[in-house]
Amino acid sequence: MDDERDGVRLTSLDAPLGDGLDVTKGDLVDHLDAFSDRLVPLLAGRPLSVMRVRPGQQPFMQRNVAKGAPDWVRTVAVWSTGAHREVHQVLCDDRRTLLWLANQRAVEFHVPFVRAGEEGPTGLVVDLDPPEGAGFEQVVAAAELVRRALADAGLAGAVKTSGSKGVHVVVPLRDVRAEDAAAATRALAVRAERLDPELATTAYIKDDRHGRVFLDSTRSYASTIVAAYSPRIRPGLPVSAPVAWDDLPAVRPGDVTVRTARQRLGDGDPWAALLPAPQQLPADLVAEGHTIPVARVQAMHEGRRRARARRAESGD
Repeated sequence: MDDERDGVRLTSLDAPLGDGLDVTKGDLVDHLDAFSDRLVPLLAGRPLSVMRVRPGQQPFMQRNVAKGAPDWVRTVAVWSTGAHREVHQVLCDDRRTLLWLANQRAVEFHVPFVRAGEEGPTGLVVDLDPPEGAGFEQVVAAAELVRRALADAGLAGAVKTSGSKGVHVVVPLRDVRAEDAAAATRALAVRAERLDPELATTAYIKDDRHGRVFLDSTRSYASTIVAAYSPRIRPGLPVSAPVAWDDLPAVRPGDVTVRTARQRLGDGDPWAALLPAPQQLPADLVAEGHTIPVARVQAMHEGRRRARARRAESGD
């Protein structure tokens, strides 16, 4: 079954979207179209990374615009450190571009906190990642630690499910430098960890987490998070869903999917309603953060130290 919306030809809508996902391509298209008025403002002006699926293939991340894209699809040139070259990332500024991406089987929509052509980030996020086998109540309790750390710093954030097992606590910002936003994120994570170090940890190395919820402070500036209302590549295509803080304990990850999102989230824009106004960062929070090592760098050095110690013990 084919269709045409906003001048975009949509093909094979009744075909399975991808292996083991239990939805059709049409289910994805219908969800993205229904939420286009809420999703596009979150994507507009930001270099977009998408996770795509194809039947018979593994899902893959795509940053460079697909070959053969229509000339009305806007892009921005971005240097890719991983690819060591310039790539042209899509700017999804309208419904037509979103529909074109949906027809490409783009399922996940990941955006940075910085807009194309700008330097200052528009927010920060603490990404809560539960350990294997943990119940969601453990994530809720850890999220409350982050909420308390924010309140103690005079800040407020909104929470959404990641669409997988964790949650994202997002804090809109204004008038902030990228390095200060990254530092403040580290400080918030450490302050939340101090509130209950048996429950939450900032340990970047998995073996050091010991069953605790990981407070990931590394997704700042040009790093990305999945946008609210974006599906995730899981069976049934669960959706990253906004949640009021008071409702978080009743959430069951996976309840909001591309087939249930319209009924569960309604016709409004709960994410826009839940997000506080952009805030300035307290100087003491930023200052503390600049004393905390960057998690990835610290983990890299620690990994090398442990490798040297193992070699020394074995006599190599």
